[in-house]
Amino acid sequence: MKQAKTFLLACCLMLAMLPAKAQCGFHNDAFKSGEFLSYNLYYNWKFVWVKAGTASFSTVQSKRNGQPAWRSSLITRGNQKVDKMFVLRDTLLCYNTLDLEPIYYRKGAREGSRYTVDEVFYSYPNGKCHVKQHRQHGNGTHSWEQHTYNDCVFDMMSIFLRARSFNPTGWRKGHDVNFPMADGNGRYPARLRYEGKVNVKTDDGHTYRCIKLAYLENEKGEGFKKIVDFFVTDDKNHVPVRLDMHLRFGSAKAFLTGMKGTKSPITSRVK
Repeated sequence: MKQAKTFLLACCLMLAMLPAKAQCGFHNDAFKSGEFLSYNLYYNWKFVWVKAGTASFSTVQSKRNGQPAWRSSLITRGNQKVDKMFVLRDTLLCYNTLDLEPIYYRKGAREGSRYTVDEVFYSYPNGKCHVKQHRQHGNGTHSWEQHTYNDCVFDMMSIFLRARSFNPTGWRKGHDVNFPMADGNGRYPARLRYEGKVNVKTDDGHTYRCIKLAYLENEKGEGFKKIVDFFVTDDKNHVPVRLDMHLRFGSAKAFLTGMKGTKSPITSRVK
């Protein structure tokens, strides 16, 4: 589960700008319909980095319940070699309004011998944020719950879309941003920490000037735990080009292999 989380949380940095009331839209400066990003995944096995698989992220303008919406999907696939160590088959989907309000989120994950499905359905009655949450557990049972909040709630996919348009100019190293996250059966606090800028070489053969951030979460109420260090292009697109993931079963990395359909010029490319 952690690999997929880190992809979508690779840009979750804009919630400092959220309003206090649950009017959860935001402007989009970063992406357009038809954007496609691809990655190589690597896993550290007994101190050796091995190719673990691939991932892809796509965004198109579509419709949800007859209304115009952004449709985004993330697919991660481990290869047969790494399947012997750990099976990774994740498919994530979300719909957001054109103003980036979350509408629907789904994650189907096969990780090891465990298969789960998470869903979140959003509505906004009386200026509040209502979420209906569903989880299909690894043993095949189902659980449902509903909550209404005064503030905005986000899943990992909607955070990714929203975060792409934030400009962290003026942040200093160590600056933290706190925000709420939801999945199929709960809400928990998460935190983003700004760690400066660095140049990163990726698997597409280019080097990019990047913003470095760390994502931390407190899912079980036992204190914040660092999940990933990630690097996004220092331009209007804020494309995640590298992720260093701290997983419960080891370490993993992801490197960009290609991007197409970006909205703005890639001015962060240094060579």
